[in-house]
Amino acid sequence: MYKQLTWFLKKKDKLSALHPDMSYSMINMKISRRCGGELEHAIKCRCVEPCSEEEYIKSMEDIITRTSIFKICTRNPMEYKMVPKISREDKRPEIPVLKCHKCGRTSNLANTCTQKTKIN
Repeated sequence: MYKQLTWFLKKKDKLSALHPDMSYSMINMKISRRCGGELEHAIKCRCVEPCSEEEYIKSMEDIITRTSIFKICTRNPMEYKMVPKISREDKRPEIPVLKCHKCGRTSNLANTCTQKTKIN
């Protein structure tokens, strides 16, 4: 909850330092563009155009806590690197050797066999 507040205040301070003559609504609009697609759209729908910073921050925190937007992955990325890689040769299944059912040779199949069939 405090992460969003500190993030917003850092972005606001940077923008106000770069553009001191910019209005609060323009600063809020630029910060919402930095948030990204779904969060930006949700904030724009929630806040009316001339809103204060407090309303903006409250709506941002409310949206983030109610939805799964901006959830941080807690898994360690090094765990994925420890998994041994399987070579391509191990993945390929062995191709069975095809042989003729009539004569038993591997050079031809039963439908093209030229030898006579064995009857008992």
